[in-house]
Amino acid sequence: MAGLEQQQGEQGIEAKIEETRERFKNEFLQDSADKYDSRDVDRLHKDNSMVEGYLMWRLYVVDDALKMIDESFQWRKEYGVNDVTESSIPKWMFETGAVYLHGYDKEGNKLFWFKVKLHVKDSKTIIDKKKYVAFWLERYVKKEPGMPLTVVFDMSESGLSNIDMDFVKYVVNCFKVYYPKLLSKMIIVEMPWIMNAAWKIVKSWLGPEAISKLKFASRSEIQSFIDAEYLPPHMGGMDPFRYSYPPLPDDDFQTPISDNGPIVSEDEIESKEGELESKDGLESSFNSTEVAVKPKKVNFIEDHLRTEDNEKAESRTKGVRKPLTTFKGVLLDISPAEELSFGSGDTEKKSLVILSNVTKNPLAFKVRTTAPEKYRVKPSSSTCEPGGSIDIVVSLHGGSQASPQDRFLVMAAEMDNAGSQELAQFWKELPKAKIMEHRLRCHVVESAKPAVSSLKDGAAETGSSKDINTALMRLMASNSRLEQNVNTCLWVQKVLVGLVLSLVMLNLYCIHLLATSQQPS
Repeated sequence: MAGLEQQQGEQGIEAKIEETRERFKNEFLQDSADKYDSRDVDRLHKDNSMVEGYLMWRLYVVDDALKMIDESFQWRKEYGVNDVTESSIPKWMFETGAVYLHGYDKEGNKLFWFKVKLHVKDSKTIIDKKKYVAFWLERYVKKEPGMPLTVVFDMSESGLSNIDMDFVKYVVNCFKVYYPKLLSKMIIVEMPWIMNAAWKIVKSWLGPEAISKLKFASRSEIQSFIDAEYLPPHMGGMDPFRYSYPPLPDDDFQTPISDNGPIVSEDEIESKEGELESKDGLESSFNSTEVAVKPKKVNFIEDHLRTEDNEKAESRTKGVRKPLTTFKGVLLDISPAEELSFGSGDTEKKSLVILSNVTKNPLAFKVRTTAPEKYRVKPSSSTCEPGGSIDIVVSLHGGSQASPQDRFLVMAAEMDNAGSQELAQFWKELPKAKIMEHRLRCHVVESAKPAVSSLKDGAAETGSSKDINTALMRLMASNSRLEQNVNTCLWVQKVLVGLVLSLVMLNLYCIHLLATSQQPS
């Protein structure tokens, strides 16, 4: 029953998506196609997640979603968002460090910092500043599609001269209209009391669908949203990060085992890990069948070697939870699509990534992570034949614990002359434009499932969870509409009360005038 309801819910969303596309084509594109960038229109017709993002932000009301798409697409063409690059932004803007991406909040969302004290209102540079913000947002959504951002307005040492209401309204509109679903929350830190009136106006701009995302925090309260490791010292944090340009600050992805090799060789590490695991009475097959991948020449595998490798892969992935979702990429299909799940139990300290080559050429791939000291990725670098697939086991090392802030980067590229290239040299000479990148985040499972739970139970639980999410989403949409109606009623009530009071005062004044005029002179 739950599966049937879930299927009906998905079909309903798909119908809304198709209705939105069809109506946009008929009502907005005819005789006015030049209003939009053709690349945005093309993406609207191909990318379901893009259309669903607009629909979800507008509570699945197609009329409202269409207005939002129209406004968003016109803005994208006006500012040339699809063509905004690092070189098209004035260099001095990057050098100020007023806006940048760095770190994560407690929920694993990327932090988008605005250093308010570094902003000065200037009508001559406002367009460039708006393009600057668009550059960061566009860069992020391409690198982390579907992943929300947490905006942090650091108002330390700022004053009225730093507040540009036109610029602030633009930033709000970026999340309210131009990038639906992108905002996780907006945190205002250390706001001076003199700016209370200004932020009340900002609050009204956000609208009811985003008002709950606005948070005000003092220096002592900010750690309820962001851990100290990602907070600067003036906020009571321990983050040693200091903005500098060039280069642009980016995710600190590193190879799980350094390309140059650690002090101890990789083979020795494998041997020592195998000895430690055997002493602890754990399964030794995981390490004994895995060979650390070294830079090597790529050759086609003989049938008998392929059979042996398949047996090793099966041993390596034994007991590891299989991914249920898939990201469809240009070169690779990647499972899971968005996140690796880890828990506290022994069987939940490993997660499986499956790469499938969808091209007609051999592919080289490598996996990097923001926490190389915590994870072992096997293999972390290798090749994949046309139409073939590779199972990659990501395991927590030692007593390490997974964190929502941890990220993995899968990189892949086609190899033209695979028979003679060494992987290390191949990656060194490869132009960046030819590399496909896809990011995965970590999901921390709160409590491990009982060992006796079957796969069927797990699937039913997943379906039930999705049903609950769908129901909650509908409930939130209903509550939001109700809240809007209540707010409208309250506003009308206030207006009516004001009118009544005005009439009463007017009547009293008229009575006063009448009484005065009747008095004998």
